[in-house]
Amino acid sequence: MKDRVALYLQDAHALPDAIQYVQYAEENGFEAVWQAESRLVRDAIVPMAAFAATTQHIKIGSGVINNWTRNAAVIAATYLTLDDLAPDRILCGIGAWWDPLAEKVGIQRRKNLLAMREVVQVVRALLARERVTFQGEFVQVDDIELDVVHGNKAPRNVPIFIGATGPQMMSLSGEIADGVVLNYLVSPQYNVQAMERLAIGARKAGRHIDDIDRPQLVVCSVDRDRQKALDGARKLVTQYLGQQPHIMKASGVNPDLLDEINQVLTWPATEEQILEAMQLVPDDVVQMITASGTPAEVKAKVREYMAAGATCPILYPLGPDVRFMIDTFADGYSN
Repeated sequence: MKDRVALYLQDAHALPDAIQYVQYAEENGFEAVWQAESRLVRDAIVPMAAFAATTQHIKIGSGVINNWTRNAAVIAATYLTLDDLAPDRILCGIGAWWDPLAEKVGIQRRKNLLAMREVVQVVRALLARERVTFQGEFVQVDDIELDVVHGNKAPRNVPIFIGATGPQMMSLSGEIADGVVLNYLVSPQYNVQAMERLAIGARKAGRHIDDIDRPQLVVCSVDRDRQKALDGARKLVTQYLGQQPHIMKASGVNPDLLDEINQVLTWPATEEQILEAMQLVPDDVVQMITASGTPAEVKAKVREYMAAGATCPILYPLGPDVRFMIDTFADGYSN
């Protein structure tokens, strides 16, 4: 495969099925699988371990864990352990989480940029097998190292990606991260501004934007029946536009439509509310912020994201036939 392509999994599939999808993606040349961890449904680490233990060469990333509920030292120990399972194949994706979910579980998010900076700095140093003392506002560690008694004591090659959406977090990613996981349910035009912010951060650290990997989550609903594919994406689009403010703000969708959706949905939304709000979302909005339609249409949409600065699509398959989506991109997206 000449084009980089990756798979994204959330919680729509039983884990044994997810393992089979990852193995199928590996067989078809996909470079990575990224496992979600956003809602109170499925954590990322257990599936990542399952994927690591049942594959040979595909990379395995968290897309993304948050930097609030796990201690920085525990994050480093966790990813060292994953690297033991799949050496040089683990990608550490970290995000700043989102409200109202964080608030509802007792996390008071504040100074998100500083908190992320501190966590990334300490996690990176520990994975480099350094002995670390750090007294920050959010991270405090005193003369610690990853205590490897048996096994690989060498520094670990675990790139750190920040799941960034807003402009300030994007700039920070350009400054301190190995890569950025660009969000989904945004239009390709969003990427233009994101690249500008990444470049600003990169220059601050004496780097170039091309030093930063830029994979992008892309919702992909593909079917030979175009309308069926669009309808398959509409529910997810409605939920995220109505319930995740950071995505809502970045999506590029008309604010009047967002207001209409928000008048229908509460958090958490009921199934009835979602179905009602779905009627407000037209086909052109679905196609603007997702890769939905026939195989030719979804490939064309992915090319738009790549042309706007992303380096690798991380495809989030909607619909029951995940293998069909993998087959669609088995030879890349350039044709």
